[in-house]
Amino acid sequence: MAPEAQTSAIRKVHDFLTVGAPAPLQAAGAVAMHFDADYYNHLALDYRSRRTVLCDALTEAGFTFTQPEGAYYVLADFSGLSDMDDTKFARWMCEEIGVATVPGSSFYSDRQLGRSLVRFAFCKKYETLKRAAERLVTVRASV
Repeated sequence: MAPEAQTSAIRKVHDFLTVGAPAPLQAAGAVAMHFDADYYNHLALDYRSRRTVLCDALTEAGFTFTQPEGAYYVLADFSGLSDMDDTKFARWMCEEIGVATVPGSSFYSDRQLGRSLVRFAFCKKYETLKRAAERLVTVRASV
């Protein structure tokens, strides 16, 4: 809620973003519709493999989580490893472990609900995931 003069530009952008997909996305979607099922089956298997690399490392590091079934993100609980809040823990992960995460509280309107969570993404190159996995196994000993 804000005065009309302050939200005019926001409303215009919102209208263009919600009424229709941007032209480049429409063109990409048209191309993607011509790929056969094998392409998408291979893509799904590839992402499952990437998920396994990350989830195995998170388990070994001591995080708790529910394995995602459709997204390429893992929201992991670190409360068994540290009593830091999510923002401090995310910063610590980046600076000390060398793995970037997103603080869990950024996904909740009640920020306290995400205080012990961080989000990892596995839509990365295998080499990147393997390096992250090697670093993640050091978390338990480093906290």
